[in-house]
Amino acid sequence: MKEIKAIIQPQVLADVVDALRAIPGLPGISVSEVRGFGRISDSDRTASNGLNLFRDTPMVKLELVVQDQLTSEVISVVGNRARTGRAGDGKIFVYTVDEVVRIRTGERGEKAI
Repeated sequence: MKEIKAIIQPQVLADVVDALRAIPGLPGISVSEVRGFGRISDSDRTASNGLNLFRDTPMVKLELVVQDQLTSEVISVVGNRARTGRAGDGKIFVYTVDEVVRIRTGERGEKAI
């Protein structure tokens, strides 16, 4: 199983989520608003307060735990639908998940996602 975290622009969220919903067997998505910054360039520095960390609209974080066989498709969908070609499109992170437990039923592993 893999956990996929994607930080994307808020304006592409609806398109990304619609495309993810079309993937058969996708167990679900968590979405949250996040703030932060990427690489700092000279244009990001301000004279008054050093670094202007939050100069743009907040980003959105998607979190999914999927079966290994869905990982490539999810990455492809998110990457293609979130890409605008401009700086700040975001990032996708993939982690290995050792265990999942469904609290309600006690199910474990892939049955729990």
